[in-house]
Amino acid sequence: MAHSGGSVANRTEEPRSRQTVQEEPLDALGRPLAFILTGGEAADCKAYDALISLPERSPGALLADKGYDAETIRADLAERKIETVIPGTSNRRVKIEHDRALYRQRNRIERIFGHLKVNRAIATRYDQLANSFLGMVYLATARYWLKFVHAA
Repeated sequence: MAHSGGSVANRTEEPRSRQTVQEEPLDALGRPLAFILTGGEAADCKAYDALISLPERSPGALLADKGYDAETIRADLAERKIETVIPGTSNRRVKIEHDRALYRQRNRIERIFGHLKVNRAIATRYDQLANSFLGMVYLATARYWLKFVHAA
């Protein structure tokens, strides 16, 4: 939700020269549900279509940063009856209000990236291929989820 996103399918054999960043929807407790990889230079809003079409259940709200502030995204969310919690960009002519209290929950997204980057291979993007990098992200996520399984 908060970082660049896109499609994994067309980038699986791409060398490391293109920086990859993952995108992820989280559940209400801040646990990652899925990932999408793109090149690091990709705009945030380019990831929206791939992110919203993930097979996970439809969210009640989309919490995202200003990179997702586009009329097409807002219209699609309204059509899907998903609450939009995206602050407007500074150059927007008409200011759009958002739920500031709910937007504060977005820090969970940033914290999960911090948890994942404890793994050196993820923080340094050590793997040469996107598939290998995504595999490391999945392993780190499984380790993170184990905390919740053992706590139950």
